[in-house]
Amino acid sequence: MKLPKFNSLYGRIFAIFWLTILLVLLAVIGLQMLDPRKSHSINKDSLDKITHLVSAVENDLSKSTNPVRTLRKLEERRFGSKDFRLYLVDNEGTLVSREHGPRRHALQSMAAQYINAAEPSQQLFGRFMVAGPFPIQISGSDFVIYAGFSTNTPPPLLYQFLDAPFKLLLFIMVVSTPLLLLCAWNLSLPARRLELAAKRVTHGQFEVDPSLEQGTSEFKQTGASFNQMVLSINQMVSGQQKLLSDISHELRSPLTRLRMANALATRKQGSSKELERIETEAERLEQMIKDLLGLSRMQIDSHHNRTQLQAQSLWEEMLLDAQFEAEQSQISLNFQSIPEVTLVGNEKLLSSAFENIVRNAIRYGQSKIEVQFSLSDHQLTFTVEDDGPGVPEDELESIFRPFYRVSTARDRESGGTGLGLAITESAILQHNGTIKAERGTSLGGLKMTVSLPIHA
Repeated sequence: MKLPKFNSLYGRIFAIFWLTILLVLLAVIGLQMLDPRKSHSINKDSLDKITHLVSAVENDLSKSTNPVRTLRKLEERRFGSKDFRLYLVDNEGTLVSREHGPRRHALQSMAAQYINAAEPSQQLFGRFMVAGPFPIQISGSDFVIYAGFSTNTPPPLLYQFLDAPFKLLLFIMVVSTPLLLLCAWNLSLPARRLELAAKRVTHGQFEVDPSLEQGTSEFKQTGASFNQMVLSINQMVSGQQKLLSDISHELRSPLTRLRMANALATRKQGSSKELERIETEAERLEQMIKDLLGLSRMQIDSHHNRTQLQAQSLWEEMLLDAQFEAEQSQISLNFQSIPEVTLVGNEKLLSSAFENIVRNAIRYGQSKIEVQFSLSDHQLTFTVEDDGPGVPEDELESIFRPFYRVSTARDRESGGTGLGLAITESAILQHNGTIKAERGTSLGGLKMTVSLPIHA
């Protein structure tokens, strides 16, 4: 196992744990040293006064048969206040004087701890200060006297914390929370950058992010590998689409020659069913190549030209044009107002995908088309439903395959190439959306449902 370096994640986590343990040890040692409840020596002036007072009291008690009662009377006569009292303790550390509550516990604790102390000291118990022991003799027996007096000074803040562990724990949590949050934020920052970069890739944005190569050595290496992966994917996708585009271009040359030869044959021999069929199939092949070229161009540009788009401005004009065209075919196209939300994507690709779905509905609808929009869970969903013949249930998932034709062969009758829905699905998936075809519930035809993520 190698020694950790601070510029590595391993080293920083180790440093944080080591520093935490060190701070805990320092806090424990510091609290013991700074504990105001620890006993400390009595200053000279106070010690002289208490010693003189104890000597005077010793003379009076030596003549008494009831030291406790005599001590109480002496306190009332000499001090006249309950804030200062003298307490008698026998040589076994038992409190002889009468006292109750916290003060009794404080006196017993002091007596048990300093029964054989050579020098008197004082210790604070809340707002009650105890000083002693001061040895005396009464009728030949050894006793000690402790002086106890109240102080109006509030106990130090540290003393309050030590006497209330819950307050101390709460204080430590309040103080340490910002520091821990800062450490956690700093350690997780590279991971968050990587997460955002991964989301951009899922949205089709294959862009190198230099900030990924910052932070600890592990994250630097991961970020560099991620950027290299993005470059490789970008080159692979661009190369694949360029190849498709080149092939489509190359196919146009023999197709053009075929149509020219067919035109020459028609001019020389006249029109015939065979030559008309060749022309029809050549036109269909040319349309197919055109669609392939369009698909190739859109896929190449889709992850380069992405901007923030307003859904209303993106589709509203197209819907109005489609509504006018549908009216010319005696079809009613109804649509709701488009929500004012923002999408991120390629404008041409999203517009073309939506238009293709609507124009398919116009092509196969008989009298009515419904277009609806809804918002839920940060998704914009739109549905296009027509009252046409629809698609057989077992072929709904297959209609998105390139060149697929339904069993009724309606695409061939309408001049379709079988690429329209494949292009549409590709566009939606590239924008991290979903598309689904199903049997319409209200109009009975085909219902297309598309969901796209909304830009936050």
